[in-house]
Amino acid sequence: MDKFGPRPLRLVGSASFALSCALMALAAYDPLALAPIIFLALSFNGFGGICITFTSLTLPNMFGNLRSTFMALMIGSYASSAVTFPGVKLIYEAGTSFLAIMLAWSCFACLIFVNCLVNWPIESFPAPEEVTYTKKIKLSGLALDHKVTGDRFYTHVATVGQRLSQKGDNEKNTFSSTEEIHGKEPAPQEKVVPFRRSVFSPIFLWSLITMGMTQLRVIFYMAAMNKMLEFLVTGGGEHVPEDLQKEADDTVSFYSSIFGVMQLLCLFTCPLIGYVMDWRLKECVDAPGDVPDVDGVAGDGFPKKRRYRKIQKLTNAIRAFVFTNILVILFGITCLVKNLPLQFLTFILHTMVRGFFHSACGGLYAAVYPSKHFGTLTGLQSLISAVFALLQQPLFMAMVEPLHGDPFWVNLGLLIFSLFGFLLPGYLFYYRRKLTREMAGKEALLADGAHIKLQEAEANGTLTTDNTA
Repeated sequence: MDKFGPRPLRLVGSASFALSCALMALAAYDPLALAPIIFLALSFNGFGGICITFTSLTLPNMFGNLRSTFMALMIGSYASSAVTFPGVKLIYEAGTSFLAIMLAWSCFACLIFVNCLVNWPIESFPAPEEVTYTKKIKLSGLALDHKVTGDRFYTHVATVGQRLSQKGDNEKNTFSSTEEIHGKEPAPQEKVVPFRRSVFSPIFLWSLITMGMTQLRVIFYMAAMNKMLEFLVTGGGEHVPEDLQKEADDTVSFYSSIFGVMQLLCLFTCPLIGYVMDWRLKECVDAPGDVPDVDGVAGDGFPKKRRYRKIQKLTNAIRAFVFTNILVILFGITCLVKNLPLQFLTFILHTMVRGFFHSACGGLYAAVYPSKHFGTLTGLQSLISAVFALLQQPLFMAMVEPLHGDPFWVNLGLLIFSLFGFLLPGYLFYYRRKLTREMAGKEALLADGAHIKLQEAEANGTLTTDNTA
């Protein structure tokens, strides 16, 4: 995606997803003979789904300073997609065959393919800070003959071409009008950040620890939720009466349905963390001496404090991760309390954490790293987090066998482990202080330079007056 853009990957992903649904429908036609096809279908399904999800995360680049908000909205829609399964279950129980459902799902994927083929551009969406608007003017001579005298004279025709693209694209062939007329060389290109530097940067490494911990916390709860709810009803005894076991099954079924419906909250809560990531970016400048896009006067008549875009992005990321980590801690505490109605609050916190962390991490990568590294970094982080989340299986086995279904000690250990999530905002705070000192030094140099120029201008003005006298 970083090399060829999101369009080819989205086309392949949507085609793979459509093929997977068609294969599932084919397996449903004769399950006994065609059951092995399901493994191939699931492979295409997973690959196609992740391609569609990752390519969708490039769309928020079109919204400028609201990029993180719209990225959170995209992640929220992805996280809340589980709510469709109760609807599919109702359709299936109403009498619709599984084959028809899968074929309809395959048709929806074909619509995604057609939409991408028609509407998506060939080039990737440039990030707001990497957009450049270039204008190419070419002057060419044109010989004309006068109708009456027959004299020949020459005129110039200006050909103007305009282009909105990413910095560094086609810069070798782009000249300003003055440069092209006089044969000057274009300005040197900006230094490209190597991918190796982005991968081994402290921010990315700390984010791997934070996301791996959170992914393990979230997935373990989803895997062990039924057992936890059953333990709250039965108490974990070896010989459970039949009526108590039936009550436990009904309770687990009811709470599981509520948990599935609550996944829709991701769609409504994720934009909140995106709004935090985009806070006051319109008032920021890129470097000392730049003019902000909005009015620089506060409501009390005094000039507003100058905000730098990179520092403001780090400040917003710190607030987002601290707030999300607090929710993780509250989620861990509610998991320790053996109270069945309290689990509704646990469901809400789980849903918010699940969407907030992915939104905050995606917004951080989009804000700190070049857009050409976003897809690779996001995919690498998802892979490492998924591998780390495999630890949920031994934790689940430990809860079931040695602990006899009691999740207290496992939840307590995960709660303590969740404290490591504050290391990432801690480093971001340290890095922000470093950038603040650098910007303060640049402001001082700029102020000294302006002061020297003012003194020179005054001296030249005084000297001119004396000579005139």
